[in-house]
Amino acid sequence: MERELNQINVIPLVDVMLVLLVIVLTTATFISTGQVPVELAKAKEVNDHKDVPLMITLTAEGRLFLNDRPISGEGLATALNEHPRESAVVLRADRVTLLERFVGVVDEVRGLGFRQVSLEVLRS
Repeated sequence: MERELNQINVIPLVDVMLVLLVIVLTTATFISTGQVPVELAKAKEVNDHKDVPLMITLTAEGRLFLNDRPISGEGLATALNEHPRESAVVLRADRVTLLERFVGVVDEVRGLGFRQVSLEVLRS
C-alpha cells in the first residue's frame, strides 16, 4: 500500500515559522529599549556621581580642546595625566579633519593608558 506523494505538508513549516516569529518579536523588544526593563531597588544612600567622559575636540584647523579648554598638541599628554586612566574619552573631530591627525590623537590617548576611547558622530 504505497501512496504517491504529490503534496507538500506545510504544517511543520508553519510551526517553525511561528516559533521564529516569537523569537524575533521577543528580541526586538530588548533591542528597541536597549536593555531589559527592570524596576530597581530603592536605597537610602545613593551615589549620584555620573562618570563624565573627557571630551577631546579636534577642529578642522587642527586645534585641540580638552573639555572646551584649548590645549596645544604637545600639551595633550600633560592635560590627560591629571585624569584617571579608567575615564572614558570621547573624541569629537570635524568631518574635514585629516585622518592622519585624528589617528595621531587617538594613538596618543591610547598610549597614555586610556582604553575607553570613542568617537562622537551625528546620526544621519
